[in-house]
Amino acid sequence: MKINHMKRDELFEGFYLIKKADLRQTRAGKNYLAFTFQDNTGEIEGKLWDAQEKNVEEFQAGRVVFMRGRREVYNNTPQVNQLAMRLARAGEPTDPSLYKEEPPVDPNQLREYISESIFQIENPVWQRVVRALFQKYDQAFYSYPAAKTNHHAFETGLAFHTATMVRLAQAIAQIYPQLNLSLMIAGILLHDLAKVIELSGPDQTEYTIRGNLIGHIALIDEEITKVLMELGIDDEKEDVIVLRHAVLSHHGLLEYGSPVRPQLMEAEMIHMIDNMDAGMMMMTSALEKVGPGEMTARIFALDNRNFYKPQLDN
Repeated sequence: MKINHMKRDELFEGFYLIKKADLRQTRAGKNYLAFTFQDNTGEIEGKLWDAQEKNVEEFQAGRVVFMRGRREVYNNTPQVNQLAMRLARAGEPTDPSLYKEEPPVDPNQLREYISESIFQIENPVWQRVVRALFQKYDQAFYSYPAAKTNHHAFETGLAFHTATMVRLAQAIAQIYPQLNLSLMIAGILLHDLAKVIELSGPDQTEYTIRGNLIGHIALIDEEITKVLMELGIDDEKEDVIVLRHAVLSHHGLLEYGSPVRPQLMEAEMIHMIDNMDAGMMMMTSALEKVGPGEMTARIFALDNRNFYKPQLDN
């Protein structure tokens, strides 16, 4: 049974990918394994109590298991109880790629849309910088997630998040023509591009050393600076400075990692659009895990709030 099709207190069985497997201890000092299981519809958590050494060796992240259990809800979080599982055997569906969350949009459509968006950047400096960086990181950009856990944390999530932000910018610019759409598109296309350096990749995603110690905002500014030198573009030109500002300020607040706060209309819009799309994805993902009439688990990045799924017909 697919994870996002399970109902409260329903017994189920099937093949699932172990996305995470963390060895922990109870207050009494007994070992247990905390799992996140995944299929192509979503994720669910589960715990194996009194875990033995052989369990730790067998049930590692990236392996496929056959599992039986009951879907229950604890603290508004769906989880597997009465858990029983074994490793998948030869002849069974053991390929981990079968269990990856399916992106909401065809990656080829994302590539085509983003390529068209680059052509819409009218400023020649911005377009040259964006085009050079997308040529450098093309393959990774269209496969990486946008985050390890919070939002768009699935293969192609980075491209999907970026494309959605561009669509929002285009719609907003029709209402507010005083905005420079070219600057917004260029800033959006670059704002999270260094996630391909910050993160390890789409499978068992972790932060790299540079990701942990430097972060994607500083990393993308470094990449922009390298490209400016390679292309022989003066970094004191105003169009260069405002592009770097739009990217550096996209987290909005200093305490959220931006070295400067937005001081351009376009930079403020990029920050707001980024928050809007990330928030929508976090709410959508959380609500997909619960049934009508249930509350989601608390979403830390949204002020630790729960969200309710109404029992409405439409």
